[in-house]
Amino acid sequence: MTVTQETIHGIVCRQRQFFRTGKTLDIPWRIERLRKLKQAVIANQESLEKALYEDLGKSPAEAYLCDLGPTIVEINEIIRGLKRWARPRKRFSGLMCFPSTSTIVYQMPYGVSLIISPFNFPILLTLGPLAAAICAGNTAVIKASSKSSASTRALQAMIAGIFPEDYVTVIDGGHDVADMCLAERFDKIFYTGSPAVAKHVLEAASHHLTSAALELGGETGNWCIIRKDADLRDAARKVAFLKLCNAGQVCININQVAVAEEAAEAFLTELKGEFLRQIGETPELSPEYPKLITGAAYDKCERLAEEYADRIVFGGTGNRESRRFAPTIIYPVDISEDIVRHELFSPLLPVVPFRDDEANAVLDVIAEREHPLAMYVFTSDRKWARKVMSTHQYGGGCVNEVCIHMMVKGVPFNGTGHSGMGAYHGEWGFREFTHPTTVLVGKTRWNLPLREHPYSGKAGKIKMKLLKLFER
Repeated sequence: MTVTQETIHGIVCRQRQFFRTGKTLDIPWRIERLRKLKQAVIANQESLEKALYEDLGKSPAEAYLCDLGPTIVEINEIIRGLKRWARPRKRFSGLMCFPSTSTIVYQMPYGVSLIISPFNFPILLTLGPLAAAICAGNTAVIKASSKSSASTRALQAMIAGIFPEDYVTVIDGGHDVADMCLAERFDKIFYTGSPAVAKHVLEAASHHLTSAALELGGETGNWCIIRKDADLRDAARKVAFLKLCNAGQVCININQVAVAEEAAEAFLTELKGEFLRQIGETPELSPEYPKLITGAAYDKCERLAEEYADRIVFGGTGNRESRRFAPTIIYPVDISEDIVRHELFSPLLPVVPFRDDEANAVLDVIAEREHPLAMYVFTSDRKWARKVMSTHQYGGGCVNEVCIHMMVKGVPFNGTGHSGMGAYHGEWGFREFTHPTTVLVGKTRWNLPLREHPYSGKAGKIKMKLLKLFER
């Protein structure tokens, strides 16, 4: 079906009409929709895994680990907590409002939401925000990625099988279709992708003063800092796992490693060994190893590898036909070089050596750049690690671990600045897709004339004394 501006406008109008019926305000109704979504993911597991393999070369195990499993966990958390999160909150209005002492805060949905999802985790990063939109009582238009076309088709079929178009629908298409969506007046926009496109999304949202949440990868990439006192074997094992995941196409992936030069050679030896242990000598030929999303993405990775060919100490090989490029270690790299000043989104891993006693200087350089979505440190010095993680600006991170902070229930996920705005997962997603509406319940008797004229003379003096008393 050809998507036009009229098509999208019609969908938005019908969704707005449906929202105004008030059906989505009912909490049990929302929970039933969430259960339907969860059941659909389970029922369509095979077709979704097949689509993820076609688009990104993900094995069934990786597809379930990174896309389907976390989606089910997310929906389960929302179903369990929704009644509590959505409960109107009563507050004492204070003596200044006497005798109207009762105030209620309602958690109101925005209305019609637009979700623009990416190619790298096309199931998780579509259905996660959708679950948040549903639990908050919104309708949703989903603009799925045209790059992950098989996953988009699978999502279209699955969503159409459980929800009517005037409640939730999936739209396919490229940047032109995304622009058509952004031209419409939505009540909430949730975008996942790059900082460059996010600026365009925010500009479009500003025309309608639409609230927007952005989940971005960060312009200058995520750092992993390894001190000389770290458990190098453990660090290498975890770094290798994350760099292999989705062939590096992960918004919270390690973009570059900074390792103390006193431990650099030992760490590199361990890291090479871990890559070999986890994926083998020829990952570019392995059907278990994910592939880059397009030929253009492969070519970009290959060109950059060729540029640093003289410093490749592991990997550097690929197969364009399968779009698989081996995990590639580039060493040594200076912290000022271009390759560590932008997000790579590939299996390339630059390694920056530093003197261990200058670790804080490395952090100063990182702090001067755009805020990353993730930060990872490996060290046995817990005091130093705690200070680093509590004083720097980034989305989220781990000490002596990688990536699994985003799987923790009950905590927010997202970045700041060039790595995002807003937050979601669990209750935080409910908050992101609702706005708190405050309602004071007035009384018709015993109203005091404090707020009324006159403000001068004897009456004014009495009022002033009472006002100061009430303000305590």
